[in-house]
Amino acid sequence: MKRFGNAIVKLRIPILILALLLLIPSTIGYMKTKVNYDMLVYLPQNIDTMKGQNILKDEFGTGAFASYIVEGMSEKQAADLKAEIEEVPHVKKVLWYDSVMDLSVPMEMLPDDLYKAFNSGDATMMFIIFDETTSEDGTVAAARQIRQISNEKCFLAGMTATLIDTEDLSNKEAPIYIGLAVLLSTIVLSLTMDSFLVPFVFLASIGMAIIYNLGTNIFLGSISYVTKSLAAVLQLGVTMDYSIFLWHSYEHYLEVGEKRDNAMALAIADTFSSIIGSSITTIAGFVALCFMSFTLGLDLGVVMAKGVLFGVVSCVTILPSMILVFDKALRRTRHKALLPDIRGIGHFVTKHYRLFLAVFALLLVPALYGYNHTQQYYDLAKTLPENLPGVVANNKLDDEFNMSTTHILMINSDIETKDIQRMSDEMKGIDGVKWVLGLNTMKGAALPDSFIPDDLRENFENDHWQILLIGSEYATASNECNAQIDKLESIAKNYDRHSMLIGEAPATKDLIQTTATDFGVVNTISIGVIFFIILMVFKSVALPFILVAVIEFGIFINLGIPFYTGTKLPFIASIVIGTIQLGSTVDYAILTTTRYIRERSAGSEKRDAIATAIQASTKSIMVSALTFFGATFGVGLYSDIDLISSLCILMARGAVISLGCVVGILPAFLMIFDGLVVRTTAGLSERSKARRAKLRNKLKEIRDNG
Repeated sequence: MKRFGNAIVKLRIPILILALLLLIPSTIGYMKTKVNYDMLVYLPQNIDTMKGQNILKDEFGTGAFASYIVEGMSEKQAADLKAEIEEVPHVKKVLWYDSVMDLSVPMEMLPDDLYKAFNSGDATMMFIIFDETTSEDGTVAAARQIRQISNEKCFLAGMTATLIDTEDLSNKEAPIYIGLAVLLSTIVLSLTMDSFLVPFVFLASIGMAIIYNLGTNIFLGSISYVTKSLAAVLQLGVTMDYSIFLWHSYEHYLEVGEKRDNAMALAIADTFSSIIGSSITTIAGFVALCFMSFTLGLDLGVVMAKGVLFGVVSCVTILPSMILVFDKALRRTRHKALLPDIRGIGHFVTKHYRLFLAVFALLLVPALYGYNHTQQYYDLAKTLPENLPGVVANNKLDDEFNMSTTHILMINSDIETKDIQRMSDEMKGIDGVKWVLGLNTMKGAALPDSFIPDDLRENFENDHWQILLIGSEYATASNECNAQIDKLESIAKNYDRHSMLIGEAPATKDLIQTTATDFGVVNTISIGVIFFIILMVFKSVALPFILVAVIEFGIFINLGIPFYTGTKLPFIASIVIGTIQLGSTVDYAILTTTRYIRERSAGSEKRDAIATAIQASTKSIMVSALTFFGATFGVGLYSDIDLISSLCILMARGAVISLGCVVGILPAFLMIFDGLVVRTTAGLSERSKARRAKLRNKLKEIRDNG
């Protein structure tokens, strides 16, 4: 690795030029990467809700529905507005009263269910059918255009409207996320490093790696808005300690008299060897997310694993080049680090290790209980600011029409009208079902078959399927709504075992079931992979159990706190945070344990070895943890998107909790299990025996000579 370091030092100017040039295609790639705001598209494609959506698109040319509420308009004005909306590209059909009756016929002539579905006081409702799915570009553009031609008495409700609000809010906040992360990280580094300029050099190097990572996302086709929002902040937090390690190593070699270029070459070699193990555990945590059947995990996992790799490469190529180029300026801005050395912390912890064990014992049960009982939510729209247009429209739908969501039932077209009507009557008897509308539910004395226009018929029936719309007063993801869906599916299956209930609420119910399984899978894989890596690094049987147990204890505390504060977490939080906190902060434990093993191998007694390891590693761990905290905490406080805010707060808190666990709980465990560690760590037991034998011989020699 020394030769690699020499090459980097020699080629520092070409490396910086190439690094700057690569920013151009990376920026273009970033700008051209599509961002997806619909969480439901990440569901497995083999479940009924996804298969039904594809059939709806392929056979009916229909991808999404939206409710459109109009207040205070005459029937003629509403009809004119309906006609204008139907001219919007990607609007396939707008269903309203005049879709089945001429305006000259009083609305009261409609069947009672149909009348109530479309009217409430001076408000009337239309159903807009789009020819693309909820989050496709055509549907989004159409929804934006509908908003433009609407006035303050018109309200577009539904998933697409919510996605537009989320996109606009996310795009507005994203630059501020970066700004806050950079500002707070700069403050932390300024307080903990010994040069005012070095934080900016670090951030410039990591910033380039972040841009490369975001730019190469274009090869993935698209990324989720969650990934887009978190990638830069998270990459900054988890790769900053690589830069800190390089800087400290470089300064060490300068202090022992090495020339500048040789000191950097040696520092690069040391850093590369050290951060390989650290980066592998972090990457393993992110790779574990890729095993989720809910493929948002794959999206985030691939991007962040890639980001760590870019961070490693940047740290051993771009950062050394920048430090050497700006060496004089870095020296002129030197100052005494404001973070204290915390002298004596190693001996304090080892002296009071029983106190830390007592803390562990006292917190374990409540942490586990809170961890297992923290509540989650799945309807992300409910946590958006109340003043957003889509949220206002959804609330209006609930308040005026007592309706929260619409299910879509796809059933065989051969089912006879009388059976459809009988099925419809059964479904209307289910709690929370407002109405069931379809061609065969509207037929009868009040609306003969001949009254159904052909263009309306083709939107609800073809040679294979017929569609029914089911209005529900229950909110998506609620227990009542999920129970209602089960009952609706049970009734539908009695008439057609191949029937499918689709839409936002059924898909969200599938999301709940899918992520519940994913949680166990991802946790098992992440713990297993990191356990194996620690096993290989230390060649020890006991240490993987100890290190993973310490970090998992921190995770239990972090994810258990919301239970005691009465906070609900977004469904993805428990899956993502567990793997991120384990993968990124187990590095703290590895750093400390590496020094402990080195001291024990050199002949130190257990208390001295543990005290030395804690004393030597605490400052580096503190800088890394506080930088991670700074990169995420500000975003967590600022963001109005609760999913982003919750994840960032959890990551920030997790870094600090893991810091406390490694500095306090890990030494206590090592004090107790030192004998087991020595016996089960390859080479350590033999070296200990050899040292004891050597000591015995020396004592014998002293006695013999005395």
